Amino acid sequence: MSNNIERSSQEKRTAFVVIFAFCVMIAEVIVGLSSHSMALFADGVHMGSHVLVIGLNWAAYILVRRLKNKGTTHYDTEKILNLSAFTSGILLILMAIFIIVEAVERFTAEREILNYELALITAGIGLVANTISASVLHGHDGTTDYNSHAAYLHVLSDALTEIGAIIGILCAMFWHITWIDSAVAVISALVVLRWAKRLLWDTGRSLTKA
Repeated sequence: MSNNIERSSQEKRTAFVVIFAFCVMIAEVIVGLSSHSMALFADGVHMGSHVLVIGLNWAAYILVRRLKNKGTTHYDTEKILNLSAFTSGILLILMAIFIIVEAVERFTAEREILNYELALITAGIGLVANTISASVLHGHDGTTDYNSHAAYLHVLSDALTEIGAIIGILCAMFWHITWIDSAVAVISALVVLRWAKRLLWDTGRSLTKA
């Protein structure tokens, strides 16, 4: 008779958000590059950052569940979740640096956005996607652990950068102020850096506790 532990509701919600966000990320990166919208491209990369964060979180849930199925008691499940968050924080910093470098290059090249309508539609889809993801992650009972709460807050910050991308596209579309697009991309990168710093600080303290 099998005594396998079933997937928790948090693991199921996390899996859905990872797959859903990954699809949106691909769309935003492709449209951002093809339309020369740096803000939209940056938002796609930012979306990828929370695919990474939540993906690691998902992997941690799977690992914890499998360890419990094996009856293993030698591992601290909370530290496993925090370690996944700490690792994702390091990668988030690298992504933010990449966005800033790309934004500076686009700013100096002064490239025009080619397809405003498509860029706006994709950014709008991204905003809706983040709203849905936040709702799914939060669920009826709220977030149940540190990692899921961090992922929830990260999705909310992504929604804010989506709004910034839309503002940048609109400014270029109506007033031909193209530098705002790159500026918004840099701001979104700074949001990622700030979030990553706090994530590293909090999880680092937890991992070093005896």
